[in-house]
Amino acid sequence: MEVKIENLVKHYGKTEAVRDISFEFGAGDIFGFIGPNGAGKTTTIEVLATLIEPTSGDAFVDGVSVSENPEKTRKLIGYMPDSLPAHNDITVHEYIDFFARAYGVPPKERKQVIEAVEAFTNLTKIKDKFLKALSKGMKQRVSLARAMVYDPPILIMDEPAAGLDPRARIELRELLKVLSDQGKAVLISSHILTELAEICTGAVIIEQGQLLKAGTIEEIQNNDTPHRTISVIVLENLDSLHKTLLQTPRIEQIRIEGNQLLFETLSSEADIAQLLTMLVQKGFKIIEFRPVKANLEDIFMNITKGLVQ
Repeated sequence: MEVKIENLVKHYGKTEAVRDISFEFGAGDIFGFIGPNGAGKTTTIEVLATLIEPTSGDAFVDGVSVSENPEKTRKLIGYMPDSLPAHNDITVHEYIDFFARAYGVPPKERKQVIEAVEAFTNLTKIKDKFLKALSKGMKQRVSLARAMVYDPPILIMDEPAAGLDPRARIELRELLKVLSDQGKAVLISSHILTELAEICTGAVIIEQGQLLKAGTIEEIQNNDTPHRTISVIVLENLDSLHKTLLQTPRIEQIRIEGNQLLFETLSSEADIAQLLTMLVQKGFKIIEFRPVKANLEDIFMNITKGLVQ
């Protein structure tokens, strides 16, 4: 099962919400969809969920166009919006049952399917509560259960962790890992970059409707940051090392954190190796000298400019 977005464009009047973006992800992937507010994330997600039509370009689910065959692609995608609609007179169980019927879950299987989904999302004990009485975290679980009730192979999630307490975020993260292990393809929009880095196999970064980076987390971390960050730990003379590096060309943003010194450089690997040799020749007793991989927050801040449309 594969999802492809190809040259997607969406205009709202004179505003270009999405500008010719392309990326793909597949079964077992959890892709983080990252960008500032107004970057075009929700618009892209709504095109995938067949809620709106693109101005041009298209998205394909298992080779099926979401524009030309939305009915078929809806059966393959579970969409979890950023908030659960308010309903004052319906219980959790009634809500999930309604969508099971709407999605055509066969009557003979419906009870078992609903019970399994309620158990998986930890809703069994509160299934008789009214939706209006639920916390934000429980509403997010109900929204996930609704998206899963017909067992779609693809899940599209718009800010599922927004407003959740730390425990609810951890539980959501564990649920996503289980879904990935089951072979589902997951696209998750979120502003919580540290949590995305822990669970995502890949990321898509957009700003002002334009694609900036897309790929696996490893590819982005290894290849898509302008600076290398190096960590150095010495047995002694940390202040002297600091002074030496201040006088060394192509060394930037030197800082001391505890017993280690960190600096950034645009130097090649060969130049960095030569730097290590020079420090050893100067008599520094180096215990550790290693590159530090940038996290998603570093990458995001490096390649975005904080612009809005």
